[in-house]
Amino acid sequence: MNRYLLHGKLTAKEGHRDELAGILMEASKLVATAKGCKFYLIGLDKDDIQSVYVTEIWDSKEDHDNSLNVNGVKDLITRAILILEGKPSRGQELEVLGGAGL
Repeated sequence: MNRYLLHGKLTAKEGHRDELAGILMEASKLVATAKGCKFYLIGLDKDDIQSVYVTEIWDSKEDHDNSLNVNGVKDLITRAILILEGKPSRGQELEVLGGAGL
């Protein structure tokens, strides 16, 4: 299978988690049209009121990287950066072995 999985946590400035989640939900709609996008999930932890989690599965890392060129994605990134608490940390990159739903 050898699909590319990226899992990350983005931490918003205090009071901006829902706004960040909304931006990422908009991004999910845009990248859903990108070549190789299989899964783009946004999640919240009820015990962490500042963070939003993103899990993505792509046919390849190249497809993921190319998704940054989808019309509107860079604008959403710019909006998100303004409300992040510090620089985003590098997400966890994994190779998908398989599982339900794939």
